[in-house]
Amino acid sequence: MKQFIKYVGLDTHKDTIAVAIADIAGGKPRYYGEIANTPRALTKLMKDVSPNGEVTSYCYEAGPCGYGIYRQISGSGHDCSVVAPSLIPTRPGDRVKTDRRDSENLARLHRAGELTPVWVPDEEQEAIRDLTRAREDMKHLERQARQRLSAFLLRHGQGYDSKKSKWTQAYWRWLEGIKFAHPVQQVVLQEYIDSVKQQQQRVADLEQEMTKALSNWSLAPVVEGLMALRGCRLITAMTIMAELGDISRFDSPRQLMSYLGLVPSESSSGPKTRRGGITKAGNGHVRRLLIESAWCYRFPARKTAAIQRRAEQTTDKVQGIAWKAQKRLCGRYQALNKRGLLPQKTCVAVARELTGFIWAIACEVMGKQPSEALV
Repeated sequence: MKQFIKYVGLDTHKDTIAVAIADIAGGKPRYYGEIANTPRALTKLMKDVSPNGEVTSYCYEAGPCGYGIYRQISGSGHDCSVVAPSLIPTRPGDRVKTDRRDSENLARLHRAGELTPVWVPDEEQEAIRDLTRAREDMKHLERQARQRLSAFLLRHGQGYDSKKSKWTQAYWRWLEGIKFAHPVQQVVLQEYIDSVKQQQQRVADLEQEMTKALSNWSLAPVVEGLMALRGCRLITAMTIMAELGDISRFDSPRQLMSYLGLVPSESSSGPKTRRGGITKAGNGHVRRLLIESAWCYRFPARKTAAIQRRAEQTTDKVQGIAWKAQKRLCGRYQALNKRGLLPQKTCVAVARELTGFIWAIACEVMGKQPSEALV
């Protein structure tokens, strides 16, 4: 770990930042005070902390304030770390929490090297992440609109044929034929229908923007490589890369699995070993997508026309990894299913192994050593 003369802890909020400074010589961190959360105030802080231009190390917790502070401090020539809040050591008996104590604690732990920094995306990566998360938010609103419409129809005994799929063209034609005795209920029905269609259009518009943005994205080759996998089309592949960025920064597939919270939790003591459900730590967006993709492996391994067309956009090595993944994961699903494991648990297990193949493809496309990219 690189040594600095001073270590600065920043407890950031929407309008203010509490600042504490810890000297390399040791001793209790001293509280600098509270400053405004503005670029001008932050520039003045850096001049006061480093009057002679010495390089100082700053840190603050990852949160809703984003990475603007990180980029400003790093652009000024200082070191800055954005740390994971869930991995900050805490004292069980400490029941007092203030901004001052939080900043002093950050400075002290940062000097001791006990904080875990998170990976900070560049501006391009963050823009793509905002786009994919906006699409996910709009999809959530679309589901809510559908649920409200379905609930309204259920209350009034308007049931669709259970043997047919909903939200198809035939379903919309059926909705157009529904008539209520009271005119106001007819208006309510139409408003619910229009709400669903509006949300569907927003989702479609954002998906078009994702397709346009992919062509100019530096990670586009990796996205195309992931699309060779079964259950991993454009939306899934692009969201995974938008959330994770450079996957090759993980030294092994197991490290990536742990980061995504797909490994079993454990509470062992002495001779007893107790393992529970997955930890659900890390990025929940990617974990959800991987578990959804895992459902596609409940069918026998097969190169369908759609999968083959996507795979042809990649290299032979990537196609080999994707086919190996399909054979392995389809067999894994069937084996776990025969053992009587719940389908939900089976999908989580398949998603964990799928993570390893995603890591392998990313490493292959990004030029990591082939021997390191084997699953």
